[in-house]
Amino acid sequence: MEKGMIMFVPAGTSIKIEGSSWTENELQYYKLDLMVAELKEETSSALHTKDTAEQRSLHKCTDSSIEIPLIQLNYSPWSSCLESMEQIMRQQVIGDWLEQWDVQLRFQEWFRALLRQSNPETEVPDDRARLQSSIRYIGDHYDQTITVDDLAADIGLTRASYTRQFKKITGKLPLEYVNAVRLERSKQLLQLTDDRIHEIAQNVGFSSEYYFGRRFKQYAGISPGLYRRHHRQEVRVFAPYLEDFVLALGVKPVLQCSHHSWGRQHYLGLDDVPEFDVSQQDAQFNLGSVPDFIMLDKGYKTWNLDRFEQVAPTFYVDHIGEDWRSILKSTADVLGKVNRVQDVIGAYEDKAMEAKGRLEQYMRGQTVAFLRISASDITLYGDQQGYVGPVIYQDLGLTPHSRVQQWTRHERRVFIGLEQLSQLNADHLLITFDTGNSAKPGDERELLERDEWKRLPAVKSGNVYEVDFMSWMNYGVISHGKKIEDILRFMA
Repeated sequence: MEKGMIMFVPAGTSIKIEGSSWTENELQYYKLDLMVAELKEETSSALHTKDTAEQRSLHKCTDSSIEIPLIQLNYSPWSSCLESMEQIMRQQVIGDWLEQWDVQLRFQEWFRALLRQSNPETEVPDDRARLQSSIRYIGDHYDQTITVDDLAADIGLTRASYTRQFKKITGKLPLEYVNAVRLERSKQLLQLTDDRIHEIAQNVGFSSEYYFGRRFKQYAGISPGLYRRHHRQEVRVFAPYLEDFVLALGVKPVLQCSHHSWGRQHYLGLDDVPEFDVSQQDAQFNLGSVPDFIMLDKGYKTWNLDRFEQVAPTFYVDHIGEDWRSILKSTADVLGKVNRVQDVIGAYEDKAMEAKGRLEQYMRGQTVAFLRISASDITLYGDQQGYVGPVIYQDLGLTPHSRVQQWTRHERRVFIGLEQLSQLNADHLLITFDTGNSAKPGDERELLERDEWKRLPAVKSGNVYEVDFMSWMNYGVISHGKKIEDILRFMA
């Protein structure tokens, strides 16, 4: 017998265990009284056992003329079996009928899991199946003490092998995964209950409210109390260059960012929302527009926006712009708008799929490139990353010109000179003008008068399309939707 093995011995049967080093204290045994309420003749058990020679050597019947075979079952993970058994045994001497019922339910859950695992039609699990079983165990017992050593031992792996394979499947180390399960459950409890923070911490497996609060903020970006508040009331939020995500979720920001050279994001339609110029390092909030909550992306250092941490709780988005779906989900999570995420993403994906189908009829075999033009630079955007590449080349399926792939080499963008521009003989050119470093209005358009520009095939054929700078030089579901609309208008 090994860990995980359970032998059912019919009443009145004697057994003799030979060659065992167990002492009486190490081998646990229980007496179970099972009552059958109804038995139909057509009912047959899925548990068929064979009276093998090995089994016969383990037991002797009191009646030497009859041999009743032992039933051998297995339970994994073993720690789950022990925990269930110990809870049942601790509660067996109780008087309250509800507690007695609870004991019966615990036993039935344990017995059902035992029978399911021991079904002879079930294949012997491989390492991956056992790891999946271990992951399910974590999901069911996250509120209990869990150690990597116990998890590994329960499925017969070394700690190193278990950790390596666990991370391969989940992308996380075992205890990171355990904490993630606990913290996700705590989010639900914060939204759905009025339990105190320390009660929620204990319910999900954290012994200390302080430790729970620290881990929650590391995981969610805000404190548990603030998370709960955002899910119960509207938030006065300031989210410079993240307004796209906030507005897509139905939350109107209390301020909108602007820049003295580029202006504001007109495509969002926030005409009645006051502006805040992030390019002014000494800019302060007006009395009537102080936010309750601030959201910042990875560009906050450029504008020294972390100085506003003293004004209101601040959340830092920890995703790159190309991963806009994750940014949207994080934004929804901290603003209490999780229920809207799938609708927003689904609407975008439907829009992109429909546009892709229309463009296939018109653009078969034709190539496209995107240029950002300023007074001093010509910037070519890549096909894999950046504000435009994932949308026009991946979501819409347009074909990048060969030079786009060759020169950008999976970079977001590269600067090109006039000689390289002359080689960019794409069938269609999308362009936008950057006024950020123009000495006077119109400097950025001087390129259009040069012979190198006029000789480009797209220019000669009239397939050059100017697009709005702010809607194309931004990430976000609204921004990307505007890109799709522009391309359909120009190319379909």
